[in-house]
Amino acid sequence: MLSVENLRSAYGRIEVLHGVTLRVDPGEIVTLIGANGAGKTTLMHAISGVQPITAGTIRFEAQPIERWSAHARVGAGISQVPEGRQVFDSLSVKDNLRLGAWSRRGGDVGPALARVCRLFPMLEAIWEAPAGTLSGGQQQMLAIGRALMAEPRLLLLDEPSMGLAPKLVDHVLAVIRSLKDEGLTILLVEQNAGAALAIADRAYVLETGKVGLNGNAADIQNDPRIREAYLGI
Repeated sequence: MLSVENLRSAYGRIEVLHGVTLRVDPGEIVTLIGANGAGKTTLMHAISGVQPITAGTIRFEAQPIERWSAHARVGAGISQVPEGRQVFDSLSVKDNLRLGAWSRRGGDVGPALARVCRLFPMLEAIWEAPAGTLSGGQQQMLAIGRALMAEPRLLLLDEPSMGLAPKLVDHVLAVIRSLKDEGLTILLVEQNAGAALAIADRAYVLETGKVGLNGNAADIQNDPRIREAYLGI
């Protein structure tokens, strides 16, 4: 579904991604782990079109998209849940969700709203509340729901458990697993490497802008280097 080959990206003269190559197959959860500053978020932004690339190719369903605008990629079926949630604070929960469906102009968003409420029943109870008044966990649910409103085939999740209480982390991870069961393909960046590897099919380890290791998630989880560096074992 997604193929990234020899991708390079920079901020000014500072190159952050140094020839990254990865793939995500239909129906998979692929997780990307690595230390802070390794380039994980830059890679996600490059895939979604909000970070320019200097070299390489990005193909979505065999179509080269590296020259496409960010909104064209959303329309094609790629949605990103950004790190830090980035909800629209002054707008209601409902309006945040409806904005997520902007690419489906003229379409009935009722079924998509119902799906989000099924996944996150808590949101329906605070439908008219300004998003800025929500807790961190509620905002994370809203951010995921907003991305789902575009009915993507590929969901990019950047640090969905950041700052959440353990109980909410478990709920968010359960939702991610359920989305996979529904057929959604997911690329997941997650600082909680143990949790991410536990639900992923395959994994890539990003080290200072390069892929240092990749393979089956269970094998990566049991690799002594990963256990020491990222799992505290």
